[in-house]
Amino acid sequence: MAGERRCPLGLCDGSGWIEDEATRTARECRCRAQLIAGRRSRALSAVIPRRYRGLSFDRPPVSEMPEPIVRQVRAYVRHLDEQLAEGRGLWFTGSVGTGKTTLAMLISSAALDAGHTVAIYSLPRLLAEIRATFDDERPGSYTSLLDRLTDVDLLHVDDLGAEKTSAWVLEQLYSIVNARYEAARAVLITTNLQREALSEQIGERTVSRLEEMCEILPLTGADRRKVVIGDRRGSSAADLRLA
Repeated sequence: MAGERRCPLGLCDGSGWIEDEATRTARECRCRAQLIAGRRSRALSAVIPRRYRGLSFDRPPVSEMPEPIVRQVRAYVRHLDEQLAEGRGLWFTGSVGTGKTTLAMLISSAALDAGHTVAIYSLPRLLAEIRATFDDERPGSYTSLLDRLTDVDLLHVDDLGAEKTSAWVLEQLYSIVNARYEAARAVLITTNLQREALSEQIGERTVSRLEEMCEILPLTGADRRKVVIGDRRGSSAADLRLA
């Protein structure tokens, strides 16, 4: 038995196999590939950081973001299964504090809630995990990690372009992006860099593939973190004056 797991297609008992009692045989369920991918992805980071839990389109900060961008994100989430099946992702670009990570985390959370496999990494952390595989004496450690990063339904990479450029970094990024490009797997990225600057940072080959895989959504405006801090300080000062 498969415990509490249920077949998303309602065809098997959650084990990935359909048993035929008459012939005493079993055949693979169509959900088996998803089951295997889910097991392989457990070693990856799929945790929404505490700061981004409970996000909603109907509450700040999302409800205060530019309406045209939020509308496009809503549409993406509304058709999430179709978007992921076709390997279509989103590329959020803009200056610091404009809400890129917030919107990306909202999408990743929706994907997890819908039962999809998701890997969520900042670029420095992802590269650190790759570096660790080179210290692992077990054969195939790097290949195994790359396979898992390729298999998940959605790969979310935050702060792309933040890592110091080197030939090694460029090689790893290209390997990951190209593997998902060839497998038609969706990528969700955020970056502070504009297209040309990002190309200089991570390489034209990688950026070209991301452009084909993702719809680019630019976010503009002031740093919302500074606005919130300013509002809090202003409120404190007003309270003191009233006191």
